[in-house]
Amino acid sequence: MPNLVLAVTGASGSFLAERLMEKSPWPVHLVMSRWGREVFERERGALERLTARAAAVLDVDDLLAPIASGSVETAGMVVAPCSANTLGHIASGTSPNLITRAAHCHLKEGRRLILALREAPLSLIDLDNARTVAAAGGVIMPLSPPFFMTAGRDPEEVTMTELVDLFAERVLQLLGRPAGRTWEDVR
Repeated sequence: MPNLVLAVTGASGSFLAERLMEKSPWPVHLVMSRWGREVFERERGALERLTARAAAVLDVDDLLAPIASGSVETAGMVVAPCSANTLGHIASGTSPNLITRAAHCHLKEGRRLILALREAPLSLIDLDNARTVAAAGGVIMPLSPPFFMTAGRDPEEVTMTELVDLFAERVLQLLGRPAGRTWEDVR
């Protein structure tokens, strides 16, 4: 079974990484930037909450790791959350670390690369970078939950965990996991 590559960068929203790891039908190879680790610890606590669930934890500076080669099959790659800095490196094709190198490999091999962009508002530079990555085959998926999936419910009763779970399920659907629920189920 191929692995899902999950990268965590230094943007807020690292709770999504936890939910993706919990829901992934594929073993997860985790790689975190230095700032991804810092933000995770500030938002979620001990890194072990995340690393304990990974099939492998890869060092961000290890450009000899298997995912640094396009010859290694994966189920896809998700950068969640994806900082504007990481988006910029991916868009420019620079690979100063394992996250951006693995992203480049996914693009050049025509494999799914999903960037859960976590910046707001976006500058024109960010928009141009997102356009460049999308034109190269990446999926830009701003960390915005599918609110429509809670249609008809009291907003006071919808939790953040539920919204993040809905977003994580949509990401996994884009990678090929069958959808649990769709718009047809809630309309």
